[in-house]
Amino acid sequence: MDKFKQIEAFVDVVEKGSLARAALEQNITPVMLGRRIDALEKRLGVKLMHRTTRHLTLTEEGTVFLDHCRKLLGDLDHAEKIIAEGRHKATGHLVVSTPAAYGRKHVAPHAPAFIAANPDVQISFNLTDRVVDLVREGYDLSIRIGGNIDPNFVAVKLASNRRVVCGTPEYFERNGIPRTLEDLEHHNCLAFNLQGGQQRGWYFQQNGKPVTIKVAGSLDCNDGELLHRWACESLGLAWRSTWEIQSELASGQLITVLDEYALDNYDIMAVYPQQRHLPAKIRFFIDMLKAVYAQPGYWRRAS
Repeated sequence: MDKFKQIEAFVDVVEKGSLARAALEQNITPVMLGRRIDALEKRLGVKLMHRTTRHLTLTEEGTVFLDHCRKLLGDLDHAEKIIAEGRHKATGHLVVSTPAAYGRKHVAPHAPAFIAANPDVQISFNLTDRVVDLVREGYDLSIRIGGNIDPNFVAVKLASNRRVVCGTPEYFERNGIPRTLEDLEHHNCLAFNLQGGQQRGWYFQQNGKPVTIKVAGSLDCNDGELLHRWACESLGLAWRSTWEIQSELASGQLITVLDEYALDNYDIMAVYPQQRHLPAKIRFFIDMLKAVYAQPGYWRRAS
């Protein structure tokens, strides 16, 4: 028999003053309730109360045990209320990882408004282009752009995004326009590099299959904002996300090429470990970002 039900039955009978009244409130028979108390006394090896048809009297052991049981049930009720409140009210410390440039422009600027609406939340950001281990490194949430997601994580789409090859009209006037992926080897490609100068390839799809193209150029770095600036200065071609070049595309400062080879989507996603009950601090933060990004003209204004 469940220990909790036995304790609950004992406290309820004492507080109601009789088996009958306690049984009526719990919608069970007095016999069943009595069996729970009998089982509790047998398990403890002591008599907790003397029962007659009209009177109920606690023993000395029953009086001491009652105080402990009331505290136990009170603590449990308090714990349940805290957990229930946490699902509806954002509280606690929210630890977020996000790509550096994206986080500076499109995540961190919205944190003050979120804190104002949820004053019991503290937010810590780690702006890095490294893919962090959410569980091992203690993150609640990661903002990621494209790429594969571990099946142990949940990915929520925040906004649509594509990864495109772009350059200025001046660059194309001097160097021509690439028509095929193979043409990229004849262009100055501004590539993102890893530690030690090793360059990442550019990802495309060709004939329905993903392909990686190794590119080269006179400049590479590990900072996306610098690559963006170099492309706008006509120094070469860049492979950038549409979220960061919307304003330049709208003004004509940058032009995209090889669009037919672009991946179907390279969406902006909020990623978090699978869990039975998602804390409100995570759910509310995701909902806030989705609402902000859905505002008409947001990406053109914020790029």
